[in-house]
Parts: sequence; C-alpha cells; structure tokens
Amino acid sequence: MAASAPVFIDVDGSSIAVRQTPGAAPGVVWLGGYKSDMLGTKAETLAAWAVREGRAYLRHDYSGHGESGGEFADGTISRWLAESLAVFRRFSHGKQVLVGSSMGAWIALRMAQELRGAGEDRVAGLVLLAPAPDFTVELIEPVLTDAQRRELEEKGFFAEPSDYSDEPYVYTRALIEDGRANRVMTGPIDTHCPVHILQGLVDPDVPSGHALKLASMLPADDVTLSLIPDGDHRLSRPEDLEMLKRAVADMVRRAA
Repeated sequence: MAASAPVFIDVDGSSIAVRQTPGAAPGVVWLGGYKSDMLGTKAETLAAWAVREGRAYLRHDYSGHGESGGEFADGTISRWLAESLAVFRRFSHGKQVLVGSSMGAWIALRMAQELRGAGEDRVAGLVLLAPAPDFTVELIEPVLTDAQRRELEEKGFFAEPSDYSDEPYVYTRALIEDGRANRVMTGPIDTHCPVHILQGLVDPDVPSGHALKLASMLPADDVTLSLIPDGDHRLSRPEDLEMLKRAVADMVRRAA
C-alpha cells in the first residue's frame, strides 16, 4: 500500500510531516524511534492494519527526521515531545492508544504525563516496543568513554557508527542534558492506563533489563510484559509484526 502524501504543520519553526488515516476511535498514534521515520516497517504495518480495521491512525516525523524539516542535531526530547503533543492535539480526537518504539516509548510516556497534567484524559493505552525511556541517562551516560566526554565538552556532540544506517548516530550535549530533565524512571510511573511492553531478549541496543526495570515501575495490575526470546531491537520480522498487531488490537478493544 503506497503511503499518501503528508501534510505539514509548523511547530516552533519546524515543518512537521504528518500522515492521518481516518477511522473509528479509539485511534492509534505511532511514535517512532531515534533516527527512524514514519515510513518504517512497523509504522507501515500498522497503517495497513488500521485501514483494514477502519481504525483512525496518526503518525508524524520528528524534526530532523524523515520528511520533516529541521536539523537532526538540533533535536532534544523536549523538542520532539512538543512536536508530538502539537500533532496529537491538532489531528486526533477522542481516546487514543499510543504506540511507541524505542525512543518513541519515552515520548509516549512523557506525552501521557503532559496530557494528564493538562487535564486531557485521552490516552487510553500504551503499547511500547523495545522501550528506551531515559536512554540518554540510563544507557548512554554510564558508558561514555573519556574521548566521548571530551568531544561533548569541546565540540558539543559525538558520533557513533550505526547498525541501522550508513550515517553515524550523533548524540549532542543538548540531547543528553535535556534527557535529564525528561526522566520518567525515577520512581513509580502512574500512566492512568494499561501498558503492554514488547521486548526482545537479544536486543543489542536496549537490554531486556531496561524493560524489566520499566515494568517494575508501572502499576502491576495494568502492565503486560511480553518477552520475545529471539527478538532483536527492530522487532520487524513477520512474527514480531503479528505480535505487534495483536497487542495493538487488544489494547484498542480494552480502550473501547
């Protein structure tokens, strides 16, 4: 299924690309990972599922990603969160299930906090794939080398080879400092909605222990943790995609 052309909205000076599939509520909102875009395998799989189910589906590219404007190196969790909230408020209606992949899970958890704090009780469920909340604090800062710390101090960034792209991953000092201000794994996380976590046990980027720690901070009666013995970080094999569709469909049923 060919993706339709995006529409664009301005958020704090960046042109944000958005795709929306009309359909019934509760809708599904896709939140991609670091350096991912809304035309990836998982996002497209959910788009096709939403069409078949007649379900509303919303996705966008963060600034510096995909078809959106802006420079990737200017991005922070706060900036990408603000863009995601703007898209959510502009294009979604009624109850929504947030589906966050890797960094997108961090954005989803922060969105739930921000919306709830603003009196907007519209997040009906969270499906989190290979979730990486607080990854700058929990997964990057503890293993920084002396050389990387010097680069952050002197150049404001360091770059690492990527298994997922020909271009290296760039981590900026602004991203890392802003990550500390957006931490969610500092104590109990009250999402006010059910949560389903999908985590591969051979994920080389986000260890399964990170998902276990996250699950331990969520209300026990509202969290499901599905561990995939041979699953990696992408979770994009056919069997992974089937599990994703089942998890989202089940969350939508619960929300309805």
